[in-house]
Amino acid sequence: MSVITPPDDAAVDVADEEQQSLIKRITSVQSVWILGVLLVIVAFFSVTAGERFFSTSNFSLISQNIAVWAVLGVGMTFVIITSGIDLSIGSVLVFSSVVSALVMQRIGGEGWGTAIIGILAALVTGVLWGLLNGALVARAKIPPLIVTLGTLSIALGLAQVITGGIDIRSVPEAMTDFSTYIKVLGIPALPFVALVVVIIGGIVLHKTRFGRYTYAIGSNEESARRVGVHVSRHLIMIYALMGLLAGLGAVLALAQFGTTTIAGQSLTNLNVIAAVVIGGTSIFGGEGSIFGTVVGLFIPAVLQAGFVIIGVQPFWQGVAVGAVLIAAVWVDQSRRAAALRGGAHVNPILALFRRNTSASDK
Repeated sequence: MSVITPPDDAAVDVADEEQQSLIKRITSVQSVWILGVLLVIVAFFSVTAGERFFSTSNFSLISQNIAVWAVLGVGMTFVIITSGIDLSIGSVLVFSSVVSALVMQRIGGEGWGTAIIGILAALVTGVLWGLLNGALVARAKIPPLIVTLGTLSIALGLAQVITGGIDIRSVPEAMTDFSTYIKVLGIPALPFVALVVVIIGGIVLHKTRFGRYTYAIGSNEESARRVGVHVSRHLIMIYALMGLLAGLGAVLALAQFGTTTIAGQSLTNLNVIAAVVIGGTSIFGGEGSIFGTVVGLFIPAVLQAGFVIIGVQPFWQGVAVGAVLIAAVWVDQSRRAAALRGGAHVNPILALFRRNTSASDK
């Protein structure tokens, strides 16, 4: 039997079409073009600010500014992928830091023994708030916007009641020294803690069953339930994870500033949500990545540092970030509308989840 091979020209055409299709898929990913926006911003400031922008001190400042946001952004990525939202993270961070500072103040001492107990107090407090949010969303079926808007007010109000609105400064020297004096390549240690959290979050989201369940719920909650996902339990775990990371964010903030920041976290939730959405996590659920979140976090941080260097009022940062956020959501909506017009009714994430579940059952 003879084998018919296509002409060389036909093979070249097929290869070209496959390459063009790959390029089209890559460029359609929102985090890719957002990365392009970030590179344009960096290029602009490198021309206007020169060496001052690329200095070690500037990169150190940028990395410190996004350390807390990055930790919160990992949890928010999970939440938004499930088509949820958590507006309470800034208040939970404040409340956790207050509880931690009070515990360390009561124990006394400047060493790691006191600091570790305070760290555990912050983490446990954050988890409890996350469990409350998750139970109200998953069990009581209250919309996450309403739940977390309520806990935002409750957590911040309780923190102010406990402290009288006055920041607590009894943070052990062991924590502040860790933030100030321990450096790697000239960069403080806190950003490296955030980097570890980002790496772990990326592995969990993209390489584990927990991550597949998260995508499946965001793609179609009812379909995920039908293929065996315990949706309510998983949502509670997602919000508990968000609370845990808010508690960790409180620890990083205490280490960085040496005090609670009761009045300094009012825009934290909006900044983190904006960064996650700008980075390509869809507010409609089912899509997103930790890489995109990290790219989205760098945009406001780079803008803030760049504006300070070139002498522009930092208030313009909010204008620029808001414009990019609106553009990101518009692109997401346009892409989804185009997919529906093209007949793409089956979400590929859910289809992948089904294939992986079937394969694991065999």
